[in-house]
Amino acid sequence: MSTMVALPGGAFRMGSRDFYPDEGPVHERTVGAFEIDVHPVTNAEFAAFVADSGYVTVAERPLDAMQYPGVAPEDLVPGGLVFTPTPGPVDLRNWRAWWDWRPGATWRHPFGPGSDLAGKHEHPVVQVSFEDATAYADWAGKALPTEAEWEYAARAGGDPATYAWGEEVRPDGVLMANTWQGRFPYDNTGADGWVGTSAVGSFPANAFGLVDMIGNVWEWTTTPYRPAHEVPGGGGSPSAQRSVLPMAAPGHGTDAEHTPSCCAPQASALAGSRTPADPPPSGPTMTRALKGGSHLCAPEYCLRYRPAARSPQTDDSATTHIGFRCVRR
Repeated sequence: MSTMVALPGGAFRMGSRDFYPDEGPVHERTVGAFEIDVHPVTNAEFAAFVADSGYVTVAERPLDAMQYPGVAPEDLVPGGLVFTPTPGPVDLRNWRAWWDWRPGATWRHPFGPGSDLAGKHEHPVVQVSFEDATAYADWAGKALPTEAEWEYAARAGGDPATYAWGEEVRPDGVLMANTWQGRFPYDNTGADGWVGTSAVGSFPANAFGLVDMIGNVWEWTTTPYRPAHEVPGGGGSPSAQRSVLPMAAPGHGTDAEHTPSCCAPQASALAGSRTPADPPPSGPTMTRALKGGSHLCAPEYCLRYRPAARSPQTDDSATTHIGFRCVRR
């Protein structure tokens, strides 16, 4: 299992007011001491869990017709969401243009039948739902982090700088995380040669010695997603915060209004014959806060490769850009 780093805990400034409204209000948050995995759980580590436990992931199970009313019976098959680059520029508000529900897409076959994990044993495992991540954590004697724990770890407990490493996106010209390079969603020149996920630790660690806290894959937290932070003790006003328009920090050039759900679609909305425009079905669709951004984040579409950034995701979702890491308290 992954090496863990012991963190002292303490108070820090959580959130941001400079990018997307759901990142506010900025407030002081305190977390207790805990340990956290140095890197996201890898394919090799998840394979060891499955071999030992016999666990079957959500993406490997047929969909329950009672939970997905209106989906044709022939579409209630195991599968997951697969990112597919477009041939050229598209309307960035139409994220169904680059997401595809693919039968047979699982953690072993992230892009569906014919894909595999060859050469990717040290890449983060993907196509894992919240339930899958929780099952792994239980098996490992660990837990999933809260959003506050995750953000504290990403910030290395320090001041609320824009990025996990400071204010410059590329200090001294160094690419610090695996994020989209080129024009989204059709032209990806690769992050230091990586297109898609990268081997864990391919980019610099933060001041706590943690790698891939930013970019590579989004990571599950246990915190239910709400459109603004609920401040302990009642400080701040989530309802007022919702009225704030998305803003870009000077010089960042993000087009925030294109990304109300960022680049993480709801699996329940795309399963079978459904489309992202359809309402999600009834069933186990608690929405959690994802953290960290992924290899699909691009400044003109999804500037969420920052500690304060967050994105909603339903528990049943499994995609090619969501993974997780564990904590121990």
